[in-house]
Amino acid sequence: MFEGEAESESKVKASPSGPSHASRRSFLGVLLGLGSLFVGALLAVPLIRFALFPLLRRTTQLKNSPVGELSEFSPLTEPVMRTVQIEQVDGWRKAVSEKAVYVTKDSQGQLRVLTSICPHLGCTVPWNKEKNQFACPCHGATFAADGTRVSGPSLRGMDTLETTVQDGQLLVRFQYFRQLVSDKEVIG
Repeated sequence: MFEGEAESESKVKASPSGPSHASRRSFLGVLLGLGSLFVGALLAVPLIRFALFPLLRRTTQLKNSPVGELSEFSPLTEPVMRTVQIEQVDGWRKAVSEKAVYVTKDSQGQLRVLTSICPHLGCTVPWNKEKNQFACPCHGATFAADGTRVSGPSLRGMDTLETTVQDGQLLVRFQYFRQLVSDKEVIG
């Protein structure tokens, strides 16, 4: 061996920052890196879930609500207001609310169920018996007995709801629709 090599070899063995200390330091570095990677992954899970939530979301299944016996609506000459119960599940909370709907007939004599919510800004629209039309008290929109738009700021007629008949009962599926647009767009 050369003289310089022997001195450096003895320094490596005698030095506290020699190979065994370097391997401990690299082990701790790897351990710290893996720990940081694990914590980063744990923190990223809620962010990824938040980003993917609209794609994975399952909404509450809409249920039909009874409006009344079909025989009650056969002699109908003007819209009749009924109250239906709507069951909504939000996470673990279940809420039951009541909504007003109107049962009316269209030009062919078929039953239609209309929401009582104005498609302009969401005010409750009452039936005006004297004028034989629906009249929104908020901004003056008027609608015919079958829900079609007559005048006012509303861009469309009153919204119709999906109906079915089961065992002589008229059932309705209540939905909310976007306001201030000309097309009927379901929002909930």
